[in-house]
Amino acid sequence: MSKIGNTPITVPSTVQLMIEKLLITVKGKEGELKFKFPTVLDLKQEGDKLTLKTKNDGKKTRSLHGLYRQLLANAIKGVETPWTKKLEVVGTGFNVKLQGEDIVFKIGYSHPVVFKKTANIKFQVEGNNKVTVLGIDKQLVGQVAFQIKKLREPDVYKGKGIRYLGEVIKLKPGKKVKAAGAA
Repeated sequence: MSKIGNTPITVPSTVQLMIEKLLITVKGKEGELKFKFPTVLDLKQEGDKLTLKTKNDGKKTRSLHGLYRQLLANAIKGVETPWTKKLEVVGTGFNVKLQGEDIVFKIGYSHPVVFKKTANIKFQVEGNNKVTVLGIDKQLVGQVAFQIKKLREPDVYKGKGIRYLGEVIKLKPGKKVKAAGAA
């Protein structure tokens, strides 16, 4: 019995849901998402509530029950208001700027690093050190934010690099200096 899978999903009036056998299309003011639905689950819509039911009680079916309920809820929320991930660039001389639809990072390399635009993803730059990744697909937003973070992961000694906004980096202590005059 899946606690997450049994929770009904509330569909706002601004979101359109089209169910065609195994293909579900979710349309909203921000865009449209499509994904395939497994045959072991039934989807029932009653008014503005959606419920998922399993056809059998196998282990795989139970795991898909909660997964697809949450994927559907995330899609409905994403087409209503976009998902966001915020990153910050930390370090002396490190900065970021928007160039067309691409992002240009100066992060301590001998050359600026250009991160190309990804389909269905928008970028916003605040100041010269904060980047916001926006999109309707929660998984894609997280993946793009992670790829940006991988351009220059935070240094374990000084903390310089790209990190999620509010992320706390545990810094390692530097070398200990021996006392001068100890013989």
